[in-house]
Amino acid sequence: QLGEPSSSSAIPAKVWQPGVDALEDGEELQYDPTAYNYFHQFVSIGCPFLSFDVVRDHLGLVRSEFPHTLYGVAGTQTPKGTPNYVGIFMLSNMKGKMPRPDGECDMDGDSSSDDEEGTKDTMQLKKVAHAGSVNRIRSMTQKPHLCATWGETGHVQVWDYSSFLNSLSDSGMEDKVIHKLVPLKVFSGHKDEGFAIDWNPLVTGRLVSGDLTKCIHLWEPTSSNWNIDANPFVGHSKSVEDLQWSPTEADIFASSSADKTIAIWDIRTGKKPCIIMKAHNSDVNVISWNRLANNMIASGSDDGSVSVHDYRLIKGVGSLAAHFKYHKKAITSIEWSPFEASTLAVSSEDHQLTIWDLAVERDAEGEDEFESKMQDHVKAPEDLPPQLLFVHQGQKHWKEVHWHPQVPGMLVATGIDGLDVLMPSNVAATLAYLDGWARAKP
Repeated sequence: QLGEPSSSSAIPAKVWQPGVDALEDGEELQYDPTAYNYFHQFVSIGCPFLSFDVVRDHLGLVRSEFPHTLYGVAGTQTPKGTPNYVGIFMLSNMKGKMPRPDGECDMDGDSSSDDEEGTKDTMQLKKVAHAGSVNRIRSMTQKPHLCATWGETGHVQVWDYSSFLNSLSDSGMEDKVIHKLVPLKVFSGHKDEGFAIDWNPLVTGRLVSGDLTKCIHLWEPTSSNWNIDANPFVGHSKSVEDLQWSPTEADIFASSSADKTIAIWDIRTGKKPCIIMKAHNSDVNVISWNRLANNMIASGSDDGSVSVHDYRLIKGVGSLAAHFKYHKKAITSIEWSPFEASTLAVSSEDHQLTIWDLAVERDAEGEDEFESKMQDHVKAPEDLPPQLLFVHQGQKHWKEVHWHPQVPGMLVATGIDGLDVLMPSNVAATLAYLDGWARAKP
């Protein structure tokens, strides 16, 4: 029996700081269930997924009522001799806490402890063979059944997974067969493998892919396939790490690189970047273009720092709107919320997944009042940035995190042990100084 943070009979819990605190003999991490409207770890997925994407569905554009259903695609990185595959999956019967008008929450089924047959969270997985590890996978916004994969073999491929998505059900039955499928398109024009790939949100089928040899190729859709420009966009001095299309301008995209820069490109004006700026003091691993405040581009670096750049100021004195050095290791994924313009999710190699709200500012008077009300709860360290709203742990080596585009507040993340699906509670946003994880002795 682990002690609850608010329990007077339990040993007082302490906020856990990765990279700062160490576990003593007999100690173990314990998450605070009051900090979540929903949390479940799906571990029975076979090999670890390096990359995944949430697939848009027809169940509703904005969904708030439990139970929830989620569709996704994910790619594996298997040991040598074991076949890789793309997993097409459905998570269903995800039950959680429903907020009441008084601000409290009612439980609509606790999925993490509900073992009654037919009422617990279920996962159905279809496997489709893929040559080599899947470095990155992305589902097209306009046609979600079409997905692009970047493989360690150096090939970028486009697949039609519609038949597998349509065959998924909430039975939770495991499909152990690895199915064969012929891709719609295979591009072997990259000189090396890569990770950077993005579908254009405004032009159906338009795609960019970037590799470790600094080259970016443009895919233009035709009536039946794609024309891929063999003449690449070149402007970085090191590998292209990530790509993001502008959410409002169909011909503009951004790239990040191991050369510490972010570049802005216009496909109408040639193969050189329009703007290139130093963004970090180390490799810029990932970027995210804000679709609600389209002047903002967030970036995450190999040194653990996160920056937000104002696109309107790039040509001026400086574009930096915010900079955070909280994480202890490399940033592996970053993504703006599709529902809150100031909210950002970040994953890191320091085994933390964090949520930030850039609209929050420190208020000393408010903090004193808050702490007096929360004296029975866990007290977090004083040096945490006020914009840091939530910290989620429990897995090692987080690789990617994505917001669900149709379920406000739902996050999905992949790590070494499987997929985590979580929805921090509305209380968690208010209690900005309470960590989602504490430690206590059994």
